Amino acid sequence: MTKRQQRERGLKRLQQVKTWQLVLILVLALFVTATFLRLNNIGMIQRRDAVLSADKQGDEDVLRNRLYDLQRYAAAHMNADTGPMYLQESYNRAAEAAKQAAEAQVGSGENIYKKIEDEVCGPLARANGWRWPDARYIACQQTELAKYPAAEQGSGEVTLPNKELFRHHFVSPKWSPDFAGFSVIICLAILLLIILRLIGVAILRLLLRKHYKSA
Repeated sequence: MTKRQQRERGLKRLQQVKTWQLVLILVLALFVTATFLRLNNIGMIQRRDAVLSADKQGDEDVLRNRLYDLQRYAAAHMNADTGPMYLQESYNRAAEAAKQAAEAQVGSGENIYKKIEDEVCGPLARANGWRWPDARYIACQQTELAKYPAAEQGSGEVTLPNKELFRHHFVSPKWSPDFAGFSVIICLAILLLIILRLIGVAILRLLLRKHYKSA
């Protein structure tokens, strides 16, 4: 078999598989991949909602389990990034505990914190729909405290918990060995096959054209 015949035979083999057929397969594979990626994201959302629900309920053991479940899921599935997530209710409970601890440290005669809450900030907060530890509530408390000498403030200063301790963000991998991850690989393989086929056909046609010109 001559080189010319080999080239013509190779061109015919490449032409047996139509480009439009590969493109159609790629479109179907992309649809399947998008479906699996969406399912991964839905799984993350369900687990994130479970965390927020446990946060509202206030059961610390359940909350820890839900957080661990969400962390494991996000770490094992692509397209499952949780984004910044703040446990507001847990922070409120911790802030309230800090407030009660501060009030317990001062005597009844020197507890100006309770006086400020009962006479000024408490009524103002209820009228405006605030609640501890709302930033406006804290600002009201600090404004009223500034009106008293430091000696009268006693030792019951409220130290709020660090908000960053209640902020979570679980990052998902760029690729994961699940249905979505393998579907992505299949799509890339089909795309590469289409590109190689187009390049191969173009090269063979160019070689045949040069051969005919030189013949």
